[in-house]
Amino acid sequence: MEQRGILYEGNVKRISLTDDEERVIIRYKDDATAFNNVKKAVIANKGVLNNKISAIVFEYLRDAGVENHYIATLGDRDQLCRRVEIIPLEVIVRNVIAGSMAKRLGIEEGTVPPNVIYDICYKADELGDPLINDHHAVALGIVTYDELHGIYDMAAKINGLLKSLFAEVGIMLVDFKVEFGRTKDGRIILADEVSPDTCRLWDMETNEKLDKDRFRRDLGHVIEAYEEVYGRLAGAERERNR
Repeated sequence: MEQRGILYEGNVKRISLTDDEERVIIRYKDDATAFNNVKKAVIANKGVLNNKISAIVFEYLRDAGVENHYIATLGDRDQLCRRVEIIPLEVIVRNVIAGSMAKRLGIEEGTVPPNVIYDICYKADELGDPLINDHHAVALGIVTYDELHGIYDMAAKINGLLKSLFAEVGIMLVDFKVEFGRTKDGRIILADEVSPDTCRLWDMETNEKLDKDRFRRDLGHVIEAYEEVYGRLAGAERERNR
């Protein structure tokens, strides 16, 4: 697989073209951002760990029937992935109330709601990725109602699978965000990444934060938390493959 020019470079990942028009190489960078790029840093080896964690998660989801863009790991930082047209929506799935929702609605962080909560944000840097509703998404021409219902169904399935995966290693899946993309033939599949950058992960016994909130909130030991998540997932993967 020959790497060609850069297709897109974002805050934490770079996407390069290949000699196959339907495949791209995604490189995970060490950059960290928060609060719509107001806070920035470089955290050594974060990209390496996010690459490894995402690969484990994508393979697990693929084996469980969730189609996604991941094909193979090419190195410490690189993944070979199917090329998709990213749908400019972030789908946020909340099992426990935390972060912006807790602050926005004045609810104590850690409150467990009686239902799973789904939010969507419009991916537009110049607007600060605003929270929108289903009707906004359709009015913007991003998706149809039928497509959005399908996306919610996929997000619900992903949530159930990820809760089980993380619970197996003693981690609570508090919330997470996922993105989807359209393949060349128009199918909508899971894309982007699933890592401590995109999930809130708390240790089930101590409630210790094992995710990007350690960076957002200046809690320290960011890379150690990511290493802990990877170590637990990799150990469980080895057990499953024995």
